[in-house]
Amino acid sequence: MKQYNMHAAKTNLSCLVKEAAAGEAFAIAINGKPMVKVVPFYDVEPLPRIGFMKGEISVPENFDRMYEKEISNMFGGDTE
Repeated sequence: MKQYNMHAAKTNLSCLVKEAAAGEAFAIAINGKPMVKVVPFYDVEPLPRIGFMKGEISVPENFDRMYEKEISNMFGGDTE
């Protein structure tokens, strides 16, 4: 495991965080003594969110025109 002193870790923090997120854990040391271990927050990739409810819900055919009259009336207009 790679080890960085505090100054090097502060200077290169954004690059080190990207490496840790990609699975490359490292330690931060003070005076050569490892103090903390930085590891990815998730051990496994989270499940994709898009499409997670596929087949569970349905959208009405008139979805883009629902409540059209009510909305138009709120803004002082009439729809034909």
